Amino acid sequence: MISGSGGGPDGGGTEFTAEGLVPVLREACTTAGLDSAGAELLRLGSNAVYRLASLPIIVRIARDPSVLAEMDRAVKVARWLESEDFPATRVPAQIAQPLVVGGLVVTFWESVQENVEYATIGELADLLRRLHWLEEPQSLGLPYFDPLAKLTASLEGLDGVEGEDRQFLEERAAKLAKDYDRLDFVLPFGMIHGDANIGNVLRHSDGHAVFIDLDGFTLAPREWDLILTAIYYDRYGWHSKAEYAEFVHRYGFDLMNWPGYETLADLRELMMVVWLGHQVTANERSAAEFARRVRSLRTGEGRDEWNAF
Repeated sequence: MISGSGGGPDGGGTEFTAEGLVPVLREACTTAGLDSAGAELLRLGSNAVYRLASLPIIVRIARDPSVLAEMDRAVKVARWLESEDFPATRVPAQIAQPLVVGGLVVTFWESVQENVEYATIGELADLLRRLHWLEEPQSLGLPYFDPLAKLTASLEGLDGVEGEDRQFLEERAAKLAKDYDRLDFVLPFGMIHGDANIGNVLRHSDGHAVFIDLDGFTLAPREWDLILTAIYYDRYGWHSKAEYAEFVHRYGFDLMNWPGYETLADLRELMMVVWLGHQVTANERSAAEFARRVRSLRTGEGRDEWNAF
């Protein structure tokens, strides 16, 4: 997904800060019949993520108030995956959601386990292989994935980036759009996770691996679900050669041998950089990383110095 913004007022004038979100959390939990007392703020970024003290439930408040349809779809996807006995994060059966509180979209998820533990690259491959065999029901209403439209929209909202860098990114996007239109995909078209990477596969408390972050489910060429693992290994060195070999072996296809790999890699990478560009006004770490990545795109060097976000 391409997302991200700064840190000012969002939906309904609610301040997207730890203090500003307290009444939103409290009202949402009350509406859902839950107790928000003692809730722990785990993360504050594109979403505010809380763990309740009273029950093993995660509350997610989206910064962008326009994601209501997206989160409604994510809840439906979660319920359908549960009906298919597919290993993914679950939503509490008794709660009608998503909710809109203070102009912000709130969803509730069962906690996978108390401590965050990521699964392995091999397990990610297993989950993707199994997911790509599923045929989604029309009732989910999954949209078609249009990466170029998403990239264009994200570039238009890139207010914190200086003119020269912005022009460079726009020109790179225009060139890649032409290259992308000429790609000949070889894997079947169908349902994808949309942000399939090791950061979205957690170890459940009972030991098995599960997918999280289900709001990117769309219909697209399956290559999109393989590209992040490939570039994490090939371009940034975040995965080892052995890990990537295990991924390829267990999924059954090596994306790097496909002629369209470099174009898809360049496009997915640009989407990552533009997403980070939305964070530059939020903190110095994001601004420094964005500058490092744009410099790499300009020179073709230094990708092995990128930090994971």
